[in-house]
Amino acid sequence: MTADPIILARIQFAANISFHILFPTITIAMGWILLFMRLRWRATHDAAWLEAWRFWTKVFALSFALGVVSGLTMSFQFGTNWPGFMERAGNVAGPLLGYEVLTAFFLEATFLGVMLFGHGRVSDGMQLVANFLVAFGTTVSAFWILALNSWMQTPAGTYIENGEFHVQSWLAVLSTPSFPYRFAHMLLASGLTASFLVAGLSAWKLLKGSGTPAAEKALRFGVTVAAVLIPLQILAGDQHGLNTLEHQPAKIAAMEGIWNTERAAPLLLFAIPNETEKRNDFVIAIPHGASLILRHDPNAELKGLNEFPDAHPPVLPLFFAFRAMVGVALLMLASAWGAAWFLWRGRALPRAMLWLLSGMSFSGWIATLAGWWVTEIGRQPFIIYGLVRTSEVASHVPASDIGVTLFVYLVVYALLIFAYVSVLTHMATKASVAPAVPGATPLAEGK
Repeated sequence: MTADPIILARIQFAANISFHILFPTITIAMGWILLFMRLRWRATHDAAWLEAWRFWTKVFALSFALGVVSGLTMSFQFGTNWPGFMERAGNVAGPLLGYEVLTAFFLEATFLGVMLFGHGRVSDGMQLVANFLVAFGTTVSAFWILALNSWMQTPAGTYIENGEFHVQSWLAVLSTPSFPYRFAHMLLASGLTASFLVAGLSAWKLLKGSGTPAAEKALRFGVTVAAVLIPLQILAGDQHGLNTLEHQPAKIAAMEGIWNTERAAPLLLFAIPNETEKRNDFVIAIPHGASLILRHDPNAELKGLNEFPDAHPPVLPLFFAFRAMVGVALLMLASAWGAAWFLWRGRALPRAMLWLLSGMSFSGWIATLAGWWVTEIGRQPFIIYGLVRTSEVASHVPASDIGVTLFVYLVVYALLIFAYVSVLTHMATKASVAPAVPGATPLAEGK
C-alpha cells in the first residue's frame, strides 16, 4: 500500500502541535500561579511561599524552554508541509503570528531572565513586575494564537480576491463567533493543567518524604484552584459545544456519532462507529440525551453526517477523543472535590488521596490533547472551515520523505517527554531546602 502524503503531513503536524501545546498549557497559568505565590510571600513573609515560588519557577523555565523550541519547529511546517496555506491566508496569519512574537514572546523572553535570576539582585518590586509581565505575556500569546485558530475555524472579517484572503475588518478577525468560547476554554484548561501539576507533584513530595511546609501550601493551593476551575470548565465546554453546533454542525455530528438527521437523538456513552456501514456498533446510550444537551429539548432535531456527504471529519478519532476529554474532566472533578473536602474540613489527606493526586499530575495534558484533537480533526476536510480544503494547500513532498521525518519527530518527542517528566519527578523527590530569608523561621528539610 502507498501512504497518502497528505495524511502523513497531517499526522506530522498533529505530532508537532500536540507536543508543543503541552508546555504552553502549563506556562499560561503557571505564570499567574507564580505571581500569586510571590504576592503571598510579600504579604506574609512566610519563607514557605518563597520556597514554593523558587521551585515552581524552575518548572516554569523548563516548560517555557521546551515550548519555545517545539513552537519554532511547528512554525517551519507552514512552509514545508502546507505552503499553500500561507500563500492564500498569509495576509491574515502572518500579521497575527507577528503580533504574537512582538507583543508576547519578546515580553516573556525579556523579563523571564529577571524573574529567574533577579532575586537578591533587583528590588522585590521589580521582581514582582517581571513576574507579572511574564504571566501577562503568556496570556497575550494565547490570545493571538487562538485568534488565528478561531478565524480558521469560523472565518470572518475577510474577503477572497484572486484566491487570496484579504482583511476587511481586523476587529471581526479578532472576534470571530467561536473566539470567546475557545479562549475561555483554553485559559481554563491551562489553569486546570497547572493546578493539577502543582497538586500532584506536591503530593509526590509528601509521599516521598521530601515535602516541606512549602509543598503543603502548594498542595492546598493546587487543589483549591482545581476544585474551583473544573465546574467552570465544564460550563465553558458546554457553551463552546453549543457554539460549535451553530457554526460547525458536522463536527458535532461526528463527536456524537449521529449518522442520520433525527429527532430525540440519544447520547452515546459508548459505541464503536462503523464508517464503512455508517452506523454504530456496541451502543450504550441514554435516550434523548444528545438532543437534551445540545438543544435543551429532548425531542429536538440534530443534523446527521448524511447532511455533509463529502465535507465531514473522520468519525472514529473524533468520537473517542471527545469521550476521553469528558472522561478525564469528570475524573478531575471527582479527585479535586474529594481532596478539597478533606482540606476544607481541616483534615490531612490520606495516603490514597495523595497517590491519586500524584497520578493525576499530568491529567491536564490528556484532557488538553483530546480537546485539541477534537478541535483540529473536527475541522477536516477544511483547513479554513468551509472555504479552503486541506488538500488544496499541501506540498508535493514525497510520502517517503514525510514518513522519515515523522518517525524522527516521534522518537525525539517521546524522548523529550520522558526526560521532562523524569526531571520533574527528580526535582520533586529531591529534598527541599528552604531559602534563607532574614528574620524567617527555618524550615525542616524533610518529613
